[in-house]
Amino acid sequence: MRQALVFIAFASLSLSAYADVFAVFREEDGSTRWQYVANTSASLLILALLIVLFFLIRAHWRAVRSNRALTEIKATLEERVAHRTAELQEREAYIASIVNSMPVMLIGLNQKLEITQWNKKAEEVTGRPLKDVVGTNLWKAYSSITLTEAQVKAVLESGETMNIKHAQPGQYSFDITLYPLDKQDDTGIVILISDVTKQVNAENKLAERDKVSAMGELASAMVYDISLPINSIFARVSSARQELEAADLGEVKEFLLSEVEMVRQSAQQATAIAQNLLELASSHHDIKQPAAIAPIMDHSIELASQLFKDAEGLAFRQINIRRNYAANLPEIPCFPAELAQVFVRLMRNAFYALNAKPWHDNDKPWINIEIAEFYDSLWIKLAHNGKCLSEEEQLDIFQPYFAMNSHPESCPVEQRLSYSYFIIAHHHRGQMAVTSDEQNGTCFNIQLALG
Repeated sequence: MRQALVFIAFASLSLSAYADVFAVFREEDGSTRWQYVANTSASLLILALLIVLFFLIRAHWRAVRSNRALTEIKATLEERVAHRTAELQEREAYIASIVNSMPVMLIGLNQKLEITQWNKKAEEVTGRPLKDVVGTNLWKAYSSITLTEAQVKAVLESGETMNIKHAQPGQYSFDITLYPLDKQDDTGIVILISDVTKQVNAENKLAERDKVSAMGELASAMVYDISLPINSIFARVSSARQELEAADLGEVKEFLLSEVEMVRQSAQQATAIAQNLLELASSHHDIKQPAAIAPIMDHSIELASQLFKDAEGLAFRQINIRRNYAANLPEIPCFPAELAQVFVRLMRNAFYALNAKPWHDNDKPWINIEIAEFYDSLWIKLAHNGKCLSEEEQLDIFQPYFAMNSHPESCPVEQRLSYSYFIIAHHHRGQMAVTSDEQNGTCFNIQLALG
């Protein structure tokens, strides 16, 4: 357009240099030929409009091509964005599926210790969905969690992973892992809570089986080794008694016969102890069986009468055993031989406590045994009026003994009941406790589930 106008102007100037360009628009007499002027002007205007139209059409087609290209670019970009969005959504759904499928509790916290992640396992354990806890302080949403705010802040500050084990022997075991996320992001910390109760129980059962097997071999060897000198003692005592009865020794004869009888009874007691040791080593089985507790207790009392006797003090048979068994007690799934060993150990502890206390005519030793059903449990109480346990002894009596003990005044190893507690708590999933004071005496309490 611009080039055409320049050309016309240049042509007009060129023509004016040689002739009068307007001569064609005059008559011979010099008057103006208006019709010719009008026709020429209209032709020039039409020509100019055609040129403008040409350039407009050209610009229009260029715009159409540009718009088409832009439309195609837009469509391509939209397709790419949609594809990338779908990929991100798919990845997000995949990650969410992984998080929600985890068999452990996963809790995400921000720097303010507010919940940002809460998987399905956390919902199942706490009973609270994600929408109710997101943005809430952890301890308000899950007040029973065993973590402290100080522990979580320590991980955030140090940037190091922390592993915590939380367990109640015989009931549950949890592994808790805390680790911070990348410090470049304000995403805080992740908490993983794993229920490893079954795994720990399986490991403990395997270790216990190995220990029981080793103890059985050791006990069998000990019983065999002990029985040889005991049988020799029995043979010599029987021979000596026959010779003493046949001899004429005067007044000393009765004394010697009583001493020989004491030796015979002691040897018999040693035999019973060795046999009980052998029964203890072979008492554990893998499958529980239903059994009534009262007959097991009666058998344990009978066994204690054979085992516990002090040559210079009290004999178990001299103790007043009070039995208070509730009527119609149900059978419970248990390991009867193990429970018998527990009851014998409790009676042994009571026997030595009674033997350590001086007695008078108006004060006689007694052991009170109660068995009753209470709701969904069976309660067993064994109380005595012997020497009381100190506070330190009550704390330590169910704990394993260690040679390097920092409390010399704690319960001596021969009086501890750690294995009995292990049988009740781990093998029978029960509870065992003790109370002791001068006014009420000592009482051992055992709780066993009915099913």
